[in-house]
Formats: sequence, C-alpha cells, structure tokens
Amino acid sequence: MSRLENDHPLLTERIHEEEEEEETAYEEAEKVHIVRDEDDNERDLEYGVGCGGAPPFSWRKLWLFTGPGFLMSIAFLDPGNLEGDLQAGAVAGYSLLWLLMWATAMGLLVQLLSARLGVATGRHLAELCREEYPTWAGMVLWVMAELALIGSDIQEVIGSAIAIKILTNGILPLWAGVVITALDCFVFLFLENYGIRKLEAVFAVLIGTMAVAFAWMFGQAKPSGSELLVGILVPKLSSRTIQKAVGVVGCIIMPHNVFLHSALVQSREVDKRQKYRVQEAINYYTIESTIALIVSFMINLFVTTVFAKGFYNTDLADSIGLVNAGQYLQDKYGGGLFPILYIWGIGLLAAGQSSTITGTYAGQFIMGGFLNFKMKKWLRALITRSCAIIPTIIVALVFDSSEATLDVLNEWLNVLQSIQIPFALIPLLCLVSKEQIMGSFKIGPLYQTIAWLVAALVIMINGYLLLEFFSSEVTGVLYTGFVTMFTASYGAFIVYLIARGIDFTPWRSKAESSR
Repeated sequence: MSRLENDHPLLTERIHEEEEEEETAYEEAEKVHIVRDEDDNERDLEYGVGCGGAPPFSWRKLWLFTGPGFLMSIAFLDPGNLEGDLQAGAVAGYSLLWLLMWATAMGLLVQLLSARLGVATGRHLAELCREEYPTWAGMVLWVMAELALIGSDIQEVIGSAIAIKILTNGILPLWAGVVITALDCFVFLFLENYGIRKLEAVFAVLIGTMAVAFAWMFGQAKPSGSELLVGILVPKLSSRTIQKAVGVVGCIIMPHNVFLHSALVQSREVDKRQKYRVQEAINYYTIESTIALIVSFMINLFVTTVFAKGFYNTDLADSIGLVNAGQYLQDKYGGGLFPILYIWGIGLLAAGQSSTITGTYAGQFIMGGFLNFKMKKWLRALITRSCAIIPTIIVALVFDSSEATLDVLNEWLNVLQSIQIPFALIPLLCLVSKEQIMGSFKIGPLYQTIAWLVAALVIMINGYLLLEFFSSEVTGVLYTGFVTMFTASYGAFIVYLIARGIDFTPWRSKAESSR
C-alpha cells in the first residue's frame, strides 16, 4: 500500500472512483483472458512482481494475443494504399518494391511503439494526450485526429463504393455504394456484441479475401520473378519516379492507426503488477504485428507487380487510378475463367469494407479518449460514421461522373492526412521515451534515435508532398497569404509539441497532485 493510501484512504477511494468513471478502451469483461500455463505459479515465485524477464515462448499464448496486429494492418491495405500501389507499379515498374518493403518496416516500427505504449501504461494514445497536454492543445490534437480520420474514411468508403459499382456492372451508382458501405457500422456493432475474438475473425476473413484475390491476379499477370527480386533488393530512383516514391512512403503512416493500435492491445488481460507479464505481452504483440505486416506487404506487392507487368512504359501508365483500374485490367488481361475485373472488385471491396470498420473503431477510441465521456457504443459509432458518410455522399453525388475531379479530391484528402501525421507521431515518441510515463518499459537511447529519425523522415517526405501540391494548386495573393499563415501556425504547434514533450507531467502522479 502506498503512502498516499495509508495517509488519506478517503481521498484514495475518491480517486479510484474517478478513474473507474473514466472512459476505457475495454471493460474487464470484454477482455480476452490469457490462459496461464501449468507452471505459471512457479514462474510467479521465480520472477516476482518486480522482475522484468518474460516467460518462455508459448504457441498457445501467441494465438491468444493474435488479433490486434491484423486489425492494425488493415490501414496498410486500404483503398488509398492500393491506389498508391497500382500507380507506383504503372509509372515506376518494379523499381520501387525495395521502398515499399522499407516503408512497411518503418510503419512496423511506429506501430510497435504504439502497442508498447498501450500495454505498458494501460491507456491508449488519445487518453494520454488528454492527460499530458493542456486542454487547448489536447483539443487541437483531437480536431486534427478527427480530420485525419474523416479524410481517410472518405477514401475508404469511396473505394468500397467503386467496388460495388464494379461488381454490379454499374447498376448501382457511386452514391448508392456509399450508403451501403455506411451500414457497416451496424454490422460492426452487431459483431462487437459477440466479443472481440469474433470481430477479429471477420477481419481475418477479409484479409484472406484480399490475399486470395490479389494473389489470383498475380498468378494471371505472371510478373517477371527476376525483375521482382531485383526491385526488392536493389534501391533505384529516378526523376520520373521520385514523386511516386514519396507517395509510397507517405501513405504508409496513417494517423488514426497510431491511435487505434495503442487501444487494441488493451483487449487482452495483462497483469500490470507483474513486469514480466507486461514484457510477455509486448513480445507477443511484436511477433503478431510483424507477421501481420509481412502479410500486408505481400498483398501490396501483388498489386504493384500486376500493374507493373501490365502498364509500365505504356501510354496508359499516367492515367490509371482507382476508378478505372478494373476496366484497364480487364482490357489488358481479358476474361478467363473468372474475369479479372471482378477479382479486382472483390479485393477492393474487402479492402474498403475492412478499413471503414476499423475507421469506425478508431473513431470511438479517439473521441472517447480525448473527450473522456461515456456514451453508448451504438450512438458513438453512429456519430463517428456520420462525420464521414455525410461529406462522402456529397462527394459521390458531385464527382460520380468525373474520374478527373475524383482524382483531384483524392489528392486533397492525401494532403489532409499528411498534415496530421506529426500530431500522432510526435506525442507518441515523446510519451514512449519518458520513464515517468512508461516506467522501466521506456525505449532506450538507440531505439529513440532510430524512432526520431524515422519520424523526421516521414514528416519531411510528407512536407515535400505538401510543398509540391500547394506550389501547383495554390495561386493568387489571398491563397498564398492564407497558406503562409497556416504554415507558420502549423510549424509553431509542432515545435510546441516537441518542447512540451520534454517536460511531461506523469499521469501516475495525478493522485499525489490531487493530494
């Protein structure tokens, strides 16, 4: 018992009651129980509460911890990423496969930090941002996270709507596909009532559907094995491919996914009093997240190589997008036993549906964590979904008949998400580097250096994208002045986040502060 609990039991009881009233990622009854091995009691005596060594590896426990990493990996397979893959393949051929691999590795590093934060603290990133930053800064971070989520969700819903339009031979217009996709939040709520493992199983099926569909396309296209291997092992860039290269790296880190993963890992029952139990959870999440992103890399590789084989060095290379990709594939590879157009549509639909559901999931954690209010799940899911669906329906009605304007909109949405990346990465890196936040599970100096270098690289790459975009799209004195003011405010807030991260007030000392 702590000194505070001895000296002020009533205050301690009130603090505990306030903590119980706070919004949490998962209730205790919802968490997956991690079955203890027969000799776990002996290990408890051997390792003790204060020791940090992890027990030996267990396949059974790995299976129980498997799930959050695969839900996280869906953000690497959403329609926006698929569009980046197909355009990179068509424009750059096999030459950017090495960059796709290393970009996925950088994404894995960031997601492992997010998982580590959630396991070690028992809180997710949105909750910690609310507690560690002043109210005004927390509200800015919340707005930024919501904007990033809305931008991502619009792309995902449009991707699903395009797939539905393909699979119905154009009978259903884009706006009808958007409405159908909007109903997935109710499917999500239905599945969640049956437990997190059932929901994870559905996502596993959707990922499997993508893998089979795009592997089928890979088999039909028959890309060159030697060129594929060279593309993975030999780094190569040119003036023509630099913009696509930047896009490949830029779309890997999704701001809402960083928030999501830190919450998902709390779906398992981990005894925070036992350091070796926390380390054990971190180890298993590291393994399953790595496996999940290897699978996602393979799926992205299938898509890139199919379009590299079919459209590299052709007149169509610069005009391929998500809207017309299916028809271009059909014209290139023909029908066959099962037309490749429909195979593409099935894979795209699985990508869109799975990513919109995880977007709904992420929206609940972001809203609950930053605002700290309890709300019925169906109502919060409805609010989260409405924030994206209403603007998406407007987009679908306006741009249904124009591929060019839809591509322009997609570029603006990519810009919107690129702007938000520092507001997820910087708080995450500041938090996982602090001993008063992470305890003995803070990352070491080498890990910190690598993580900050990766974050700086990602932020600079997205900054390059923003500079290229605004230099070509923004004209006139008024717009230029607005962009200049926005850029100055944007840079100042990033500097503030880094400076504030140097002097966090540990949330574990909140009880002492209340005293």
